[in-house]
Amino acid sequence: MTRLLLHTAVATALAAGALGLTPPARASSSDGVHTVRVPDGEGHERSLAPRTTEPFSMIGVTWDDPDVALDGTALVRTRSRESGEWSTWRALDTDVRTPEAGPDRLRAGVRGGTQPLWTGPSDGVQVRVSGARLPEGLRVELIDPDGGPDAVHAALVEPDIDEPDVDVPDIDVPDIDEPAAAEPAAGGPNAERPAVTSRSGWGADESLVKDPPTYTTGTRAMFVHHTAGTNDYTCAESASVVRGVFLYHVRSNGWNDIGYHFVVDKCGRVFEGRAGGIDKPVLGAHTYGFNTGTSSVSVLGDYSKTTANTAVRESVAKVAAWKLGLYGIDPTGTVVLTAGADNGKYKAGQKATLPRIPGHRDGYPTECPGQHLYDDLPEIRTLAGKARKLEDPAPEPTAPGPEVETTVTLPR
Repeated sequence: MTRLLLHTAVATALAAGALGLTPPARASSSDGVHTVRVPDGEGHERSLAPRTTEPFSMIGVTWDDPDVALDGTALVRTRSRESGEWSTWRALDTDVRTPEAGPDRLRAGVRGGTQPLWTGPSDGVQVRVSGARLPEGLRVELIDPDGGPDAVHAALVEPDIDEPDVDVPDIDVPDIDEPAAAEPAAGGPNAERPAVTSRSGWGADESLVKDPPTYTTGTRAMFVHHTAGTNDYTCAESASVVRGVFLYHVRSNGWNDIGYHFVVDKCGRVFEGRAGGIDKPVLGAHTYGFNTGTSSVSVLGDYSKTTANTAVRESVAKVAAWKLGLYGIDPTGTVVLTAGADNGKYKAGQKATLPRIPGHRDGYPTECPGQHLYDDLPEIRTLAGKARKLEDPAPEPTAPGPEVETTVTLPR
């Protein structure tokens, strides 16, 4: 019997080798995230041979040092669980930096990483990472937002406007002097709140968010992003994609929560991002150097080659008009912000005059939010201006002085 089992094992291994596949990789797994270490090597390339894996629908590559950028390329191929066909090689977006301040920066286990890529249901992967100097501890992150023993299949819902804020654990964050959260301007919002799918609506696992939200002194601009990767998802899958980004930011990057405040899918549906209250000035992790005192909205998909449709443009405009309107801010204006870190475009402490609705690339050296969506920003600002309730608008908060009016820079 032992000899028969041995022969069977050898035959299985040979069959897998004939197909060019490595047997299922030894991978660590936690809460829908499977990780596979990329073997170390000499030279300027690391690779992971084609192999069968645990099921996943999103992929990324991370590395040990969050302050190190991947100056090179990360290419992936994946195998469809439905057809068994391998995809073409696809490049992961490497324009990512860890937050410059706050608990996301201070958490143990924070890692550098690429943007995640939505692949759809997959069970095989091959990876090639190349560059002049590759980071240590390269790891492939396989995200399965719908799998695991506690699989979540969330329905899209539009919560009531008076829905209570998400409860988070009351845990103190050490060594952070948090300013009090600014209240909305007198007179209330001057733009209608858009319908927003709550965190419970898209299936956020709140047990993974260990620290309470950090609040800043206001929201003075709304940065526009795209998640990059691909537009090849259905709107019925949008909740799964958002859940995948959440898992990647928390379990793979090691952040406390998803980095964006709002997410918009290609059908124009709006999802609540980071916990803490969509009407509150929550510190995010979205624009390295300008996270403090700003909000963010990210569109699911890659808008470098694809044009954003009307639904996307209108939803981004409505979110920006409402959020900035809470503070009586005209979304068509400009603002002076202070860089909180050296980010390759601005030096720490440098003043930057930006639109109230800037693109990610306006504050950081990146292609995000893609050329097409960036070109749409003038129209989005105009739409946001029209969305304001111009009758009896709330006044802009009075700043105490030119140095104080920029931003509050939290310690690095």
